[in-house]
Amino acid sequence: MSRKKNNPKIKGAKLPSHELRALLFRVFKRSPEKVYGARQLIKKLKVLNSKDSVQDALDKLVGKNKLVSLSGGKYRLNAAAIPAKSSRQYEGIVDMTRTGSAYILVNELEQDIHVSAKYLGSAMDGDKVLVSVYSPPSRRRPEGQIVKVLERMRTHFMGTLRIWKNQAIVVPDNQYYEVDIIVDLKDTKGGKDGEKVVVAITDWPERSNQSPRGKVTSVLGAPGTSDIEMKGILINNGFELEFPESVLAQAAALPEEIEASEVHNRLDLRDVPTFTIDPSDARDFDDALSFRTLENGNLEIGVHIADVTHYVKPHSPLDKEAYKRSTSVYLVDRVLPMLPEKLSNGLCSLRPREDKFTFSAIFTFDNKDRIVNRWFGKTVIHSDRRFSYEEAQEVMDKGEGDFLSELQALNRLAKVLREKRFREGSINFDVDEVRFRLDEEGVPVEVYVKERMDAHLLIEDFMLLANKEVASFIDRKGKEQQEIPYVYRVHDEPDPDKLYEFALFAKNMGFEMKLGSPTEIAASFNRLVEAAEEDESLQLLEPLAIRTMAKAAYSADNIGHYGLGFENYTHFTSPIRRYADVLAHRLLEANLKGTFRTDKPKLEEQCQHISVMERRAIKAERESIKYKQVEFMQKHVGDVFTGYISGMMEKGFFVEISGNRCEGLVPFDTLDDDFEMLNGKLQVKGIHTGKTYKMGDAVQVKIIAADLSTRRIEMALAETAGIN
Repeated sequence: MSRKKNNPKIKGAKLPSHELRALLFRVFKRSPEKVYGARQLIKKLKVLNSKDSVQDALDKLVGKNKLVSLSGGKYRLNAAAIPAKSSRQYEGIVDMTRTGSAYILVNELEQDIHVSAKYLGSAMDGDKVLVSVYSPPSRRRPEGQIVKVLERMRTHFMGTLRIWKNQAIVVPDNQYYEVDIIVDLKDTKGGKDGEKVVVAITDWPERSNQSPRGKVTSVLGAPGTSDIEMKGILINNGFELEFPESVLAQAAALPEEIEASEVHNRLDLRDVPTFTIDPSDARDFDDALSFRTLENGNLEIGVHIADVTHYVKPHSPLDKEAYKRSTSVYLVDRVLPMLPEKLSNGLCSLRPREDKFTFSAIFTFDNKDRIVNRWFGKTVIHSDRRFSYEEAQEVMDKGEGDFLSELQALNRLAKVLREKRFREGSINFDVDEVRFRLDEEGVPVEVYVKERMDAHLLIEDFMLLANKEVASFIDRKGKEQQEIPYVYRVHDEPDPDKLYEFALFAKNMGFEMKLGSPTEIAASFNRLVEAAEEDESLQLLEPLAIRTMAKAAYSADNIGHYGLGFENYTHFTSPIRRYADVLAHRLLEANLKGTFRTDKPKLEEQCQHISVMERRAIKAERESIKYKQVEFMQKHVGDVFTGYISGMMEKGFFVEISGNRCEGLVPFDTLDDDFEMLNGKLQVKGIHTGKTYKMGDAVQVKIIAADLSTRRIEMALAETAGIN
């Protein structure tokens, strides 16, 4: 039976108020994604009711929580008003976009749920929400709207304090939250108008267009200093600067030294030669290596990891705060640790010439470099020496110094492991790391690319081995009986469409990708890394190649790690700075003593939270790098550098400076022609001169401006700036 567009009894009629309300509610239920005003509804339904009567009916529906009132006299359906049987609802995590819309990450669904800005309510990036879902016929991705915020990711914001006669507000710096926060004058903590402050939300609104209320918790001072900007990066990405008093109190109560009674419960390896290799400025040492030759000639390599779980017990204040943070955050000039300093730099740090509790993975290699034995368990060690990467490399290069034979043997074995990994499909994404040398005020005086030495790769390969073998142990044990839920580090295969687009892009820059099989794809990426060592312009392709890949994440569902070519992989080696490793340690220990199966849905929820916090930390780290690059370039306004065209947009093209990787924009309006975009934004051509610029071209640029407020560097081609 066909449905008529309009009910003849309604069209041209003036309805009683109760019928009008019922009719309006039906309209909104039929189109839950749409927004209507009173005039639109009158026109749509062709009723004779006045605008005021329709407005009154809409307001009454709002009062009954069936509709939500929006700005501009618009209304939308309140998803909570729909009975559960006619609505699919899920719990998920909000992942905001720059446009103001969001995707809701839901464990049970393969696709994320798109929610437009007008349906987000007061939900914010990272919040745990209840979302109502529908699937529009014209779109592939499910759409939805937020029904309720279940758990707030953050309660603190950084912003500018504005004081009026009767009240104050804080204008948040966060790009995803544009609503002012109301603060009573008594709750400003002495802050002055225009100062940067941290505010804690005390009262959340129900509607997106309403302001929350809060209290100032910290007054940071006048805006514009590097210190405040770095703190702002942390706060605006959801990380609190201070630990709660209960957490600090628990940390302070921990013993200063290891307990003698506990030593007897562990394998004592204090007599085995052991050392750490870390960055020169590191203060937390969470991994150490031991080496000894056994009586039969086999080599025993120990990977020893700080035993954080000995001190951080489940559900304790320390544990809850570590889970909340999930990761340490490494900015250019500071570290925001996951654990208080007493643990991160003291009790748990594997400092030299101190006995320490560790969780170890010990491997025995035969004379053919095969692993013939594996052992996992709690240990006590004594690090004999702390090496920086540079110091360890110098010993190997010069052939003299502490632990020379051990370092040489470890380096040889690491190369064997590395070659085997690449043969079996591991991709070598050895992306350059930008580093800074800062003066006493924290201002960068040099920006450079970190050199990757054998000492770095040596540590990396043995950490990869430990992570892989721990995950494989759990996986094998689960297959012998039934699945044992565990924290896996997973990485899906690349999206075919993105991969194809990247291959076309690479081809235009002179590099041919082979996409016939996963093995060929991995081999092509590895060839790209080798080619980029010879041709610097191809280095621009490496970060683009990474973007074609799915993001690595934590999950209780083991789909393997495509990028590493491993069927089983976890994170076991950095529990001081990653909560995923804390969970991995607990679950491994429980399954060494017997068989333990945790609640998998709960574990997956924890994995999802940790993954979200990891992405936030990465974003914060990138923002701090960009800020310091711009700060560095402020001292070089007017200077000329060589760089490569790294991207194109309608306003101009980006240039990445060779050597320090600072990137800026050359606006087209600074050039002596009008340009048109060609070849899928890979090339531009001058309309009058025919001059072309393409991705990867080497150019000389003059620094015109470096603006810290926008974190942008403006450039001009040296030839158009009067420099030849």
